[in-house]
Amino acid sequence: MPRETIGNPISWTAKRLAGAGHGLEHAVEGIGGQEMARPEVRTIGLSDIRIALRKGIEDFAALRTDVIFAVILYPVIGLVLAAWALNAGQSHLLFPLVAGFPLVGPVAAVGLYEMSRRRERGEATNWSAALGALRGGELGPVLALATLLAAIFLLWLYAAHLIWSLTMGALPDENLMAFLHDAVTTSEGWAMIGIGLAVGFVFAAVVLCISLTSFPMLVDRPVGAALALTTSWAVARKNPGTTAIWGLIVAGALLLGSIPLFVGLIVVLPVLGHATWHLYRRAIAWPDQG
Repeated sequence: MPRETIGNPISWTAKRLAGAGHGLEHAVEGIGGQEMARPEVRTIGLSDIRIALRKGIEDFAALRTDVIFAVILYPVIGLVLAAWALNAGQSHLLFPLVAGFPLVGPVAAVGLYEMSRRRERGEATNWSAALGALRGGELGPVLALATLLAAIFLLWLYAAHLIWSLTMGALPDENLMAFLHDAVTTSEGWAMIGIGLAVGFVFAAVVLCISLTSFPMLVDRPVGAALALTTSWAVARKNPGTTAIWGLIVAGALLLGSIPLFVGLIVVLPVLGHATWHLYRRAIAWPDQG
């Protein structure tokens, strides 16, 4: 049997760069997608949410060691962002960071969708298999939507800073306790809270509609970013009440999971991630499905 040799450093490096370039080209091509058929958008209700949550809990119970490994970085990043806000004297950005960080949560859950997909099909399921969600053609559209969510998150932080500047910006912001005191005891503080909640609701609603089924769909099929986005929006438009209830459940669960220094997210995020996959499966029907 012939042995593979490294050869001279120049040829070896050229081969590796060519391989990386081919992978990048494949990922970029995947942004447009290969799936030609369009899915059917179903009507879903509270019973579908209950089933999705039940199956999400079942997936977590069966895979908890692997899924905890897959999402443990998420609360760590949350703590780092909170520490930065406090140490940099940006107390007014602490709540926007904590409240807005879940805007990029669907990206962190991509591996969970792959785990649920594999378990549903009876395939091998572990944390390394979850990395298969970012293989070849799927990588491009996932990164495209991830970039979109990151941009929305940064835009939210800018909006939050602008709201603070226009309301409480003239008041001293020496530390967190002083900021919290001024926020709840001054008219400027209540104006900041009211405007911030209204603007934050808009950001959350937009992200919910564009990520409701888009990331699970990209894991499931080579549909491309555009079809995934438009289909997710169509699901939300056809099921506004169910989408709103699901959004409240997600927001409440993430809030509870964030209170004890984000530790609860190690459990909350996997359950919601798995449940989102099952909600996608109930909201979308493909022509080739029996």
